[in-house]
Amino acid sequence: MEFDFDRVIDRLGTYSTKYNHAARGIPDDALPMWVADMDFQAPPCVTAALEERLRHGVYGYSGVDAGYFDVLQGWYEKRFGWIVKREWLVVTQGVVNAIYVAVRALTEPGDGVLVQQPVYYPFMSAIEDTGRQLLINELEYCNGQYGVNFDDFEKKIKQAKMFILCSPHNPVGRVWTHGELAKMGDICLRYGVVVVSDEIHQDFIYPGNRHTVFAGIDPQLTDMTVTCTAPSKTFNIAGLPLSNIFIQNRSLHEKFLREYTSCGLGQPGVMSIIACKAAYEGGEEWLEQLLLYLYGNMALVREFSQERCPKIRLVEPEGTYLAWLDCSGLGLSTHELDELILQKAKLWLVKGEAFGSSGAGFQRMNIACPRPVLHECLTRLQSACESRSPDAK
Repeated sequence: MEFDFDRVIDRLGTYSTKYNHAARGIPDDALPMWVADMDFQAPPCVTAALEERLRHGVYGYSGVDAGYFDVLQGWYEKRFGWIVKREWLVVTQGVVNAIYVAVRALTEPGDGVLVQQPVYYPFMSAIEDTGRQLLINELEYCNGQYGVNFDDFEKKIKQAKMFILCSPHNPVGRVWTHGELAKMGDICLRYGVVVVSDEIHQDFIYPGNRHTVFAGIDPQLTDMTVTCTAPSKTFNIAGLPLSNIFIQNRSLHEKFLREYTSCGLGQPGVMSIIACKAAYEGGEEWLEQLLLYLYGNMALVREFSQERCPKIRLVEPEGTYLAWLDCSGLGLSTHELDELILQKAKLWLVKGEAFGSSGAGFQRMNIACPRPVLHECLTRLQSACESRSPDAK
């Protein structure tokens, strides 16, 4: 079956956060390319399963069963070689609330929690909102690529009780190698640091790269890791909130579950459960075609950066559908860059500094959209850059 990812779908008036310009003070004519929310319809198998459940007509309290777990187990084993057990699973209403719960459950106020900036901004919120100490291991940016400063990582980890890992990394697009993850894991083991591994983008991996499940590297790492996964990014069903959290260590598992319950959080709704199971059961062919389409979209961004606007540099992604754009070549201040993007190009992206101070001069752009929309986005950006001065290219 061929899936039409070129189709442009009008999302106005659908309660879409991505298109709610007014709520964030964004001009109505700005093209939304910001939040990690794809503009494609979910796989047909998901829609069919939801329609069947709707016809049932009873939407009471719900919970997952053994069949649900079996589908999850099959997905992770087939795609990542990772064998999960049912007793590890905690089904929550989202990865972000799971990270908040993990921080509250497994650390105390004042404890250090390490992140690697520039990184997904809710990580910092989860640390600071709960009264923990934010520790930062800045990723090293050299020759257009990011890596880990391991000397600084070990120095900071000595002060930490928890490390929140982003793998694959949002926003810089790194798919960490087995060796990099193992080295980070060894350091965390040495100092008894719990790892919360956000692997929500694990299904978006580009050719030549492979996602390694952090907890699957070594049994010792399995025993100290909270692995956060979800179908929401993979199948574009974030409006049906659900995440699958895997915690092997019984003590960590019990602490997490107790905190989750004490926060008044319950099980996801029945439609979220139905959608997740259907996606993992029947959505693989859709995903494989989507990955090829996204790779083509990223190729357009690469061509734009190399040929049409070389002062904006694409940080070559190994995974995710997020383009991390190095705009430092434009020679603009942070305010001037924001003005160029929003007011001149009429694009709604995410400012790089939202991911930490090292993100200044960058912009994050979501390329998971129909190709005609991406063409329009890049044309607007090129026109805005060329309007600055004759040599802006």
